[in-house]
Amino acid sequence: MPSRVAAIHPLWAIEGGRITVAGTDFPIDRPQLPEVRIGETPARVVYASPVAISAIVPAGLEGGPTTVRIEGVAGETGFIDVAAPFATGLHQVDNPVFDRDGNLYVTYSGTRGQQVPVSIFRVRPNGTRETFSSGIVNPTSMALDPEGRLYVSSRFEGTVYRVGADGTFETFANDLGVACGLAFAPDGTLFVGDRSGTLFRVDRAGRATAFASLLPSIAAFHLAIGPDNAVYVTGPTMSSYDAVYRVALDGAVSIRYAGFGRPQGLAFDATGTLFVVEALAGVSGLYRLPPDDAPELRLAGPGLVGVAFDPLGGLVVCSNETAYRLGVGGRARG
Repeated sequence: MPSRVAAIHPLWAIEGGRITVAGTDFPIDRPQLPEVRIGETPARVVYASPVAISAIVPAGLEGGPTTVRIEGVAGETGFIDVAAPFATGLHQVDNPVFDRDGNLYVTYSGTRGQQVPVSIFRVRPNGTRETFSSGIVNPTSMALDPEGRLYVSSRFEGTVYRVGADGTFETFANDLGVACGLAFAPDGTLFVGDRSGTLFRVDRAGRATAFASLLPSIAAFHLAIGPDNAVYVTGPTMSSYDAVYRVALDGAVSIRYAGFGRPQGLAFDATGTLFVVEALAGVSGLYRLPPDDAPELRLAGPGLVGVAFDPLGGLVVCSNETAYRLGVGGRARG
C-alpha cells in the first residue's frame, strides 16, 4: 500500500506551532526521516510513526492557506491556514480587543510599576499600528462597554480606566485589589477580576462590590461573558491542571472544564462557543470548548496569552510579544 496523507490537525497554526499529519505507511524506516515542507520551507519533525508525523511550523511564512507536503508521500496536497504576524513589539498579558470598526487594541504592559512610552496601541484593519494611549501603568485587560467605549485595568494601581476616542483616559473605578480581567455584561455591568480570586461587580457609575470568590490561589486574570450572561474565568497556577470556572449571576462558582494545563485568555465567538488559549508546552494553542464535549485543538501555537474575534468573524491570537491574524479579509476558515 503506498504512503498517503489522510488528514492534518489542527488546520490553523502560527509559527512555532506543532501540527500532525495523519496517514498510512509513512516511510520512517530509512536512515533519515522524510522531509516535511510547509510552504516551501523545511519544517522540523518532532515525532514520526507509520501513521503520523508531527512537525513545527517554521517562521517567515506569508500566512493564509499554506501547503503541507511530505517527501515521497502521494495523495492530494494538504493545506493549513497560517496566522501571520499582525502587530509586534508588544507586551500583551490578556486578550486584545476589537472595536466595531475592526480596529484592534493591544497593550505594552511592562514589568510591575514600569512607565512605558505607549500603554495601548491601535492596529487598523490594514495592519497599520499607531500610538493610541500613554500614561497607564501596567495596562492589563481591556473590554468594550455596550456603547463601544474602551476600558482598561491597571494591575499596579487597582484601577479601571475609561479611555476616550482620542486616547485620553479617566478613572472609572478603583480600590479593586490587583485588577486584572475585565468583561462587560449586555446591561453595562462591568466585572473585574482580582489576582486574589475576588470578582467585583461595577455598576455604570463606577461603584464596585465584591461579587464572588474563587480559591485564593486562583487569580481571576482572564474573564469573558458567556451567552448565558455568566462570567467565565481562567487563572493559570503551578498545578498540574487548571480549570475554566463559571460564575453565575448569583455569584455561585462551578467548574466548566478542569483539564487544561495553563489556560489563559478566553473568548466566545459569534455562535456562542467558548474558545480558550492553552499555554502548556507541547499542547499549546487555541482550543474550542463545546458545551457538552471535550476541548478540540483548533490552532497550534506556543506561548499564547489571548484571543479575540473581529466583527467579521476573523480571529487574532496573541503571544506576549506578537499578535497574529488568521484568514484572508479577516475571516477564519475551518
